[in-house]
Amino acid sequence: MDIKKLKKGITLGALFFLPVIFLLFLYPSTNNYTPLDIVKKEVLDITNLSSAKTDLKLKDHITVLGFLGKDPEKKVVEMSNLKQLIYDKFQGFKKFQVLIFVSQGTEEAADRLKKELTRHGELKYWQFVPLNDTDTKKMFNSLRTSAVLDFNLSTDKVFIIDKELSQRGRLDNRTKNEIEQGKDAYPLTAYSTSEVAQLKNIMGADDLRVLFTEYRQKRKGEFNSTSRRAEDLKGDTK
Repeated sequence: MDIKKLKKGITLGALFFLPVIFLLFLYPSTNNYTPLDIVKKEVLDITNLSSAKTDLKLKDHITVLGFLGKDPEKKVVEMSNLKQLIYDKFQGFKKFQVLIFVSQGTEEAADRLKKELTRHGELKYWQFVPLNDTDTKKMFNSLRTSAVLDFNLSTDKVFIIDKELSQRGRLDNRTKNEIEQGKDAYPLTAYSTSEVAQLKNIMGADDLRVLFTEYRQKRKGEFNSTSRRAEDLKGDTK
């Protein structure tokens, strides 16, 4: 047998199979999951807000919800983080939307912010919704959070709302080290748009991905709350 041909065959085989083996090792660790916790039920829908002049709604959608209040352009960096790390990643998934509440009278500022964000891609499933102060507070108070609205009725936190108007998050957000150290459980009910690592590694890489998997399995009749294996989300697009 030609030694050169044998060596070439071994080399080509190794180049082909090593990436496959690597992915097989990764697959269990990246696809194990538990369903994303419901941290609050019966979140208000936009249809319950009299000042909302829109046909948009939260019901039957997976929504990332935010509050920019009276000075939307002040949060351009945070909204850019949200667009790049969350919206751009999930905009193709069924029934996904980003809704950001702003104060009535700030529509022009919100439009300028939207134009700034669209410099790096369209925002077809991202909308700014003007509300009066009363409805803004009413909507915010229907959520579970330790965050507060500032004097501009704004926060850098965003919230995940599922199709049944339940707020999703983590009832126990402790790390493995914190659990081993015996620290008390604490929840994660909102995600900071100013913390890139939290958006990328927690909200994007884990929580939203798990939620989409849950709904995909529900559509296929395969979901149950004890499931430990998530399906690949590929193909779950509009």
